[in-house]
Amino acid sequence: MGKYYALYNPRSSNGKGEEKAHRLDHITLNRELEYVDITKITDYKEFFGKLSEDDGIILCGGDGTLSHFANDTYSIPYSNEVLFFGCGIGNDFLRDIGGGQGDRPIPINKYLRNLPTVTVKGKTYHFINNVGFGIDGYCTMVGDEMRAQHKGNINYAAIAIRGMLGGFHPVTAIITVDGKTETFRHTWLAPTMNGRYYGGGMMAAPEQDRLNPEHKVSVLVIHQRSKIKTLTTFPSLFTGEHVKHTDMVRIFTGHTVKVVFDRPSPLQIDGETIRDVTEYEVHSAVSGQS
Repeated sequence: MGKYYALYNPRSSNGKGEEKAHRLDHITLNRELEYVDITKITDYKEFFGKLSEDDGIILCGGDGTLSHFANDTYSIPYSNEVLFFGCGIGNDFLRDIGGGQGDRPIPINKYLRNLPTVTVKGKTYHFINNVGFGIDGYCTMVGDEMRAQHKGNINYAAIAIRGMLGGFHPVTAIITVDGKTETFRHTWLAPTMNGRYYGGGMMAAPEQDRLNPEHKVSVLVIHQRSKIKTLTTFPSLFTGEHVKHTDMVRIFTGHTVKVVFDRPSPLQIDGETIRDVTEYEVHSAVSGQS
């Protein structure tokens, strides 16, 4: 029987990544366990090449760690089992597949295949959960700034509310899904979702299935002139009830997505912020470009 290599990012979870990974010590795995600092892996092809076929990988972390691993290994063929041990902060991926932080490691090989891609500023990335554009990108940008100032207790819902009150101003968005285009004024956010959740528990796309056989993604658009109505509707994102507000909420599904804003805004890919973006383009696994 092979061994498990537990890959952890010491910088994740506000610097507690290694400590949280060692919670595996209290779970019976029936295999030898070796911890590996994921930031020290510079060549995944070489790393996998040193493993035996019956060795397994336990990826320890949150959505960001998972997204980086998926991008770094997507083009590398490997047959080893990959499991995920949730010890991040948002844990939207785990929430989406029915798991929780501290649960036994869950096999995730099937979730790492057929991922959609997003192209931003000429660079293409695979994404696990979502691409956020608008006030969601603003929230991760502010969160990054707070983290850089060593501020704890970063609450993205609170950041979003402050943003609606003045930090973020809605835009005009041109949304094209599978060749059909619509324009929305007073747009607060326009994310493309591979899973149902983002932002630490918001069920942005309640019907999205990351394993749907057609590999479709969902695009959520929230547009509303009134700040008050936007603020009062915002909490319903956590339960998926926002979809009932059809006067200000639209969801599209498809294989190719292009979102264009009329002014630069922050964008986030699985929680990683890119500033001053005016557009992004998504292609699903069957659109020929992922």
